[in-house]
Order: sequence, then C-alpha cells, then structure tokens
Amino acid sequence: MEKVHAVEFKGITKRFGSNVANDNINLYLDKGVIMSLLGENGSGKTTLMNMLAGIYFPDEGEILIDGKPVAITSPKDAFDNKIGMIHQHFKLVDIFTATENIVLGLKDEKYDLKAATARVREICDRYGFDIDLNKKIYEMSVSEKQTVEIVKVLYRGADILILDEPTAVLTPQEIEKLFFVLRAMRQDGKAIILITHKLNEVLSVSDVVAVLRKGQHIATVRTAETDEQKLTEMMVGHAVKLDIDRLDPKDVKPRLSIKDLTCKDKEGVVKLDHASFVANGGEILGIAGIAGSGQKELLEAIAGLRKVDEGSILYTPDDAPAAELVGKTPMEIKEAGVALAFVPEDRLGMGLVGGMGMTENMMLRSWNKGKGIFVDRKAPEELAEKVYDFLEVVTPSIDYPVRKLSGGNVQKVLVGREIASEPSVLMSAYAVRGLDINTSYVIYNLMSAQKAKGVAVIFVGEDLDVLLELCDRILVLCGGKVSGVVDARTTSKDELGLLMTKVGGKEEN
Repeated sequence: MEKVHAVEFKGITKRFGSNVANDNINLYLDKGVIMSLLGENGSGKTTLMNMLAGIYFPDEGEILIDGKPVAITSPKDAFDNKIGMIHQHFKLVDIFTATENIVLGLKDEKYDLKAATARVREICDRYGFDIDLNKKIYEMSVSEKQTVEIVKVLYRGADILILDEPTAVLTPQEIEKLFFVLRAMRQDGKAIILITHKLNEVLSVSDVVAVLRKGQHIATVRTAETDEQKLTEMMVGHAVKLDIDRLDPKDVKPRLSIKDLTCKDKEGVVKLDHASFVANGGEILGIAGIAGSGQKELLEAIAGLRKVDEGSILYTPDDAPAAELVGKTPMEIKEAGVALAFVPEDRLGMGLVGGMGMTENMMLRSWNKGKGIFVDRKAPEELAEKVYDFLEVVTPSIDYPVRKLSGGNVQKVLVGREIASEPSVLMSAYAVRGLDINTSYVIYNLMSAQKAKGVAVIFVGEDLDVLLELCDRILVLCGGKVSGVVDARTTSKDELGLLMTKVGGKEEN
C-alpha cells in the first residue's frame, strides 16, 4: 500500500511569462517532520510555498493533502485544508491585542473573547509559547509578533505550517525559543516547512532538507547525513569555498569619529540616541541589532541623507585636516574630499535608478568627471562589464533596466559599483540580502580586500555568524542606542544577543 503523506507535490510547474519558476516539482512531507527548503535566490522556494498557501495556482501538476488531491485557489482554501503560512512580514493590526489579532476575521455569531482567550492560552501552554495575550501589537518585540502569527494559524487548526525566513530578525536566544516550539509542534504531529538560508540552523532544527535549483527539485536528504558543504554544492551546482579571508588589521587609523549622534523622525521620535564610536581605516566594523534599532538612520546620517539633530561626524583623511560632515549634503561631502561609498538598505530608492541600465548607473558615480556637457561613457561601460563578469550578474545586457532584474542581481550591481569607486569609507546595509551563498562569500571577501587597502568598512548585517567571522569589531545597537562595542574574535553569539536586548554583555576597552 502506497504511503500517505501530509503534503505531496506531483509534477508541479509554475510559469510567469517565459520564466519557469517551478519545473515539474515532485516533493513530499510527512507528519511529525520539520523540512528545510533550501535554494539560491530565484530557485523557486517561495513560489512553491505560495502555491501551497493559496497565493498562486500551479499551471501543471497537483497538490495532495493526506493523499487526496486538493484545489488551493486562495488562502481560505489553504486554511480549510489546515495549512498556515507565517510570512516574513507580519500581517497584524497594531492597535489590537494578541488575542484580538488571533481571532480577527473568524466568523462566529456568538463571539466570546473570554472563551477565545482561554483557547489561545491552551495552545500557548501546549507548545511552550510565552506571551501576554492582552498586550497590544505595537508594544511587542519582533519575536512576540512572530509568536502571535504562529498561534494565529494554530488557532485556525493548521496541521501544516510554512515559515518564511523565521529567524531573520531574531536574537540567538529568541531563535532557540522558536526552535523549542517547533520541536514541540513536531512532537505533536505537525508537518513544518522552513524557508531559510542559514545552513547552521537548517542542520540544527530540521529532519530533512529539500534543495531547489533553477526551479527544479535537486534532492531531499536527511539532515543527519549531510553538512553545509554538501548542501551548498547541491544549491549552487558546483564546489564552493565557504571561508572568509579575515586578515589581521594593519596600519589602523581613525577615519570616522562619531560623537553623540542623534536623529529623529518626522514625528520627532528619537531613532538614533547619542551614538558614539570610531570607525578605523584598515578594519571592518560590524553593526548588529534587531531590525529597526537605528542601523538605517546611522548610515544615512553619515552619508548626508538624513538630518542630524545633535552630535558630530568627524572625517579624518590621510593628508588633510579633519572635516565635520554634519550639515553637509552628499555632494558637499564628496567635494570635501570624502571618498564615501554607501550600499543602502533600499536598493532602488536610494542606490540605483531603476529605469537605467548598468552602464548609466555606473555613470552616476562619475558624471562630473566629464568635460562640459559631455560625459565620459567609456569608463562606466568598462566598469559595468567588469561587474557583470566578476559577480555573474544575470541580465540580458548591461543596458537592460535594473528594475527588471531580480533583487539579488540588483544587489550585485550596486555592491560592485560602490566597491569600484575606491572609497576611503565603505558602508553597507545588508550587502548580501537576496544573494546566493556563492556570491555572498565573494562579497565578504571583497569587503576584506577593501580593509586590506586601508578602507574603513562599516558592515550592517543580520547573520551573527558572518559578523563574527568577517568583522574585527562589532557595534551593537538597541533601541537607537549603542549598547556595546566588542572584539569579534573574542565575543560570542550569546553575548551579542544579550547586547541586542540590553540584557547584558561587555564593552570593549
């Protein structure tokens, strides 16, 4: 007798125009199993899961739930089949409590909040969730909001759960709590799918790993029988070096001295609160913190893109007196002799012009080097070709509009352009977000090469393992304040996690 699986994809194909996102996928998941879904950016992971969640509908093939073919044409159909997806961007109403969000949208003529709270509490106790059900969403941490989302799908009866990058914005301590909950749900017979890119976490929590590459299912392997190197080679299709070349700092000298830097938003809310630190040439300074802790405001203030309400940003070149950057525009900062490169979090909002091709976007860095009304196109075109070849940008041509490229390829164009500008200060916000693991390690080593040239590199990252392996020092932000600066060679993920939540940690001497 053929075994009945909790979920089974049979010959699933999904196209978007001429692009085949999923190509004849055959894959299954059993009850009481945690499966990690791995693949490079654009491999088809999210598309496949969106079909299970009722957001897309397959062009070919069928989905079986408990051995029976089902038509999942909407999120409601997914819920009716006991499928719940926890998205990376939460879908909660800020002014409502946890319980109100959990029961929101359910049709019940005899709505009883007290009874609902009791049922929600029973679910929390069963799986080990720790949350104040009467707390408003706007008062919650990211981890608490994620908990509400998970309880919400369980409350609706989900036996199949899909989690999209669930650890991206959590501290190590919060990740361990999440994994405890997932193991408890597995023990209860739930079928769980994790979309993730963190291989160490894959090996820690999953039972099996399914690998997609270019829309095809390459293999499903038992986690106990594989390792990071094997998984990476399956994702990429060839051997990949998973090492970061961290050199010891040489000729270290202060490049940026930040003192009491304070920034407010349009409503007057303090987003960066008296931040003080030094970024040295010949070092990589990592910036860690839970999302929204002031990382974006810090880099934008240094780049002249955000108003500074208080404090000082002093730039010290090799051959000139120190210059104050506060109050200067990006162009004035450049004219003052500051060779500053900035890879922002918003690629197309601040980094690149979406309607332009690679060459034109390279020219944005060198337009003022032309003579009169004429602009030198040859050098930017050569640079575009170099970035295209070296970072393997997937584009029909270097003149193809970058807004039509995938997020990962947009990122390659931006990072390549900024590094090629030969800055004395290089700042990056999530430089490898959306990139495959192979290109990510190329970027890490490019950052190390910049450090070796004496550049002051400021690297905002979300993967603590990478920060510890790549950086020399790590500055931790919590609620807009600097909660510590630590030596990356001697600290640990746990210490960083404590600093990220102000629970403790140490400050560098």
